[in-house]
Amino acid sequence: MAAYCSGKPGAWPDNPWEHDHPVFKVGPGERGKIFAFLGGSSVGVKAGRSRDVADEWLQRYPEAASVMAYIGRSGWNDLAFAGIPDDELLEAVDESYRLVVEGLPKKLRPEGWDSV
Repeated sequence: MAAYCSGKPGAWPDNPWEHDHPVFKVGPGERGKIFAFLGGSSVGVKAGRSRDVADEWLQRYPEAASVMAYIGRSGWNDLAFAGIPDDELLEAVDESYRLVVEGLPKKLRPEGWDSV
């Protein structure tokens, strides 16, 4: 999953809280925004612009998807590697990346982001 996240245009790993696993950001330096929280058994993603949209994951995968602590109200979910098909996890990362990049000022969006 780390290699997949790193492969996105303008993406880079960061470890702001000195955990065992990185977060992945897009955008330059201090202005970069997180699009994925990588964990040992899950990935945290922006699953929708609203909680209602993000809740679709909870309904589809009640045993493998959960609302992320602290930021869940903003549409972030934690998706377990076990219990959700790999292709759907990759699609969730793609969607999170897209939502986060669209929220960046146009001048900070990486070249080629919209063709991913």
